[in-house]
Amino acid sequence: MWLQHPVILENEVVKLLPLESSHFDGLLQAARDPRIWKYLSFNGLDSDAFRNELRSAVLRKTMGEEYPFTVFDNTTGKIIGSTRFYNMYPAHRKLEIGWTWYAPEYWGSGHNVACKSLLLTHAFEALSCVRVQFQVHEQNVRSRAAVERLGAKFEGILRNERIRDNGSIRNTAVYSIINTEWEQVKRLLHDRIKSPKS
Repeated sequence: MWLQHPVILENEVVKLLPLESSHFDGLLQAARDPRIWKYLSFNGLDSDAFRNELRSAVLRKTMGEEYPFTVFDNTTGKIIGSTRFYNMYPAHRKLEIGWTWYAPEYWGSGHNVACKSLLLTHAFEALSCVRVQFQVHEQNVRSRAAVERLGAKFEGILRNERIRDNGSIRNTAVYSIINTEWEQVKRLLHDRIKSPKS
């Protein structure tokens, strides 16, 4: 298995623990704001469907297909969201970071930068990735700006890339960071963690 379980990632701002069933109630509590789900393919406001997705994510983690994390605020210990490694291709040393969401009170707070810094460091330095990809709803201006602020490069739009749970067809913006860009991105992230509002 490419990722050696458990992967526990932590800095002063956030702690990422492998998703487990004991986190489900906290995640459901954090996910109650409809703004979280406006552009995501999945509607986490349906608590039964959300629990089923979380159970499936734990199973896919066990199978080595993806690696979901629960994100904790490292000051309060409170669950604030989730993210994961998926679309993992060890033979090609590439993966995707996605399924990322946070309770809105943590938007723009620096928690996302701190979280992505941990994930990207693990991807490039522990897993020796040559490519890390991000996919975002074309119309999700806030999330696209957040990915761009990480130093990821825009690669283009995949038209009619998926059909969301609500039946709408989504165009997807694709971004990436490659290994030769990592040191520069790492410095950028370090500076942004020190000054999270920048």
